Amino acid sequence: MLKKSLAVSAVLFTWLGLTLAAQAKEWPAPIKALEAQGVEVIGTFAAPGGLTGYAGIVDQQPLSIYLTADGKQAIVGPMMDAKGANLSQEPLDKLVSKPMTGKIWKQLESSTWIADGSKNAPRVIYTFTDPNCPYCNKFWNDARPWVSAGKVQLRHVIVAILRDTSAGKAAALLSAPDAQSALTQHEQQHASGGVKPLSQVSEKVRAQLDANHKLMQQLGASATPTIFYKDASGNLQKMQGAPPAEMLVKIMGPR
Repeated sequence: MLKKSLAVSAVLFTWLGLTLAAQAKEWPAPIKALEAQGVEVIGTFAAPGGLTGYAGIVDQQPLSIYLTADGKQAIVGPMMDAKGANLSQEPLDKLVSKPMTGKIWKQLESSTWIADGSKNAPRVIYTFTDPNCPYCNKFWNDARPWVSAGKVQLRHVIVAILRDTSAGKAAALLSAPDAQSALTQHEQQHASGGVKPLSQVSEKVRAQLDANHKLMQQLGASATPTIFYKDASGNLQKMQGAPPAEMLVKIMGPR
């Protein structure tokens, strides 16, 4: 049974500006039944075999649905042709993945982040980072080969959610004359506590941290690090937690 996620619903309104309630009145009964189980239906597309295709999303993942010709049944999942090609991928990319990627990427670009690596790096990756997060520190260390080689720029969207000192440390990083150098020093000294927290957090920094945390929640991230990157097709992907070794190349690209 698919469970409805309020966070996903809220993000979809932001991404695509759809009035889902109005649309739902037009959907056939099997599609409405899927909506009741948590699927957000974005639009329709032409499908082979006399079927009508529906592009949806659940748990922030695109989902293809096919309505039978009599309108009484819905089939959920990808449609394959005789050669094994996924016929659902192109319409899902067009109706869900591409618009979703563009909207979220702009939101991340507009957040408050600290650059880590060359501004000319061909690959940009966003990661929500708490200064007290040991798994963020592990990801920072694991990413060094790509960052040092100029292949990746990490953009640390700073949040303060783990400990009482997180806000003070975040403020120290964001207020530093050279935030990138301050972040590097902090991560290098993370085991011994890292940057000294500021005793007072300015209203400006507090607003930045609050906005970053709100964005993190809107994007369905519940822990740090949560990493957002684009795959080989240019579609947005999310990884929560420090990536295992086998995932690093997938996220970062070839070393």
